[in-house]
Amino acid sequence: MKIYDFEVNTISGKKISLKDYQGKVMLIVNTASKCGFTPQFAELEELNKKYKDKGLCVLGFPCNQFAEQDPGSAAEITEFCKINYGVTFQMFQKGDVRGDNAQPLFKYLTSKKGFKGFDFNHPIARILQDALEKNFPEYLEGDSIKWNFTKFLIDKNGEVVERYEPTTTPAAIAEDIEKLL
Repeated sequence: MKIYDFEVNTISGKKISLKDYQGKVMLIVNTASKCGFTPQFAELEELNKKYKDKGLCVLGFPCNQFAEQDPGSAAEITEFCKINYGVTFQMFQKGDVRGDNAQPLFKYLTSKKGFKGFDFNHPIARILQDALEKNFPEYLEGDSIKWNFTKFLIDKNGEVVERYEPTTTPAAIAEDIEKLL
């Protein structure tokens, strides 16, 4: 199976194939509107604006699995992203990204690139690690998504090149994106 075999629903409910992004570089991100990492929407939009004409597609997938940090409807999520962060990149329907009910796309992504740990230079990293150890220790097991704003970089051939945890800012990924464009 390749990434282009997956079909996903846009936030407005339209079914599309990731084959539509063939030949493009994709940055796939699970997002949330009420998370300590939510300001990353601004950097994701900056990457989108800077590189979309060169072939980057930022794809946002809202998720309410982590401490219910994205409880809104599709319309509420869309409005929040546009008003607060000027998001113009494609957002998709909210769904699970870990566990038995995880979207098949995220099961695929985590099978290709596993968890390598948080970047403890990030100011929230220690807080996140401690919160997971205390409240959700099972989240730290295996290669599943650990929290909101986990990012996957896909090259023009559909290969999953890298996984970035929430503690890696989108701006820090720019150099890796440039290499693939």
